[in-house]
Amino acid sequence: MKAAIYRKYGPPEVLQIEEIPKPFPQNNEVLIKILATTVSSGDARMRSFNVPPLPWLPFRIIMGLTGPKNQILGSSLSGIIEAVGKGVTRYIPGDEVFGSSYIKQGCYSEYICLPDDAILTIKPY
Repeated sequence: MKAAIYRKYGPPEVLQIEEIPKPFPQNNEVLIKILATTVSSGDARMRSFNVPPLPWLPFRIIMGLTGPKNQILGSSLSGIIEAVGKGVTRYIPGDEVFGSSYIKQGCYSEYICLPDDAILTIKPY
């Protein structure tokens, strides 16, 4: 699968489209084929590491000292459940969903696995 990955902090040019392994849902996880995501100011700040001087070190420890810990940005998604792990009862393959990966990030990709109790719900019609 393809994902927009950043391995170092910087301008938009640090984002690169790369092939990475497609995730597989574990127990109590759902595999979502992402159809749409957002690009937010928070994503841009995280990518560029544009942080005021006072919280710079604590944020750098949390986000990654030498480079980003979460190398795939994006926290909002809309997509389709493609597979469910053992124990998932809230969703079935084919359900159209929208939600957030929250701190996990990872929505600048074709697929993502999230816990079935994540900030996720079936799209209304």
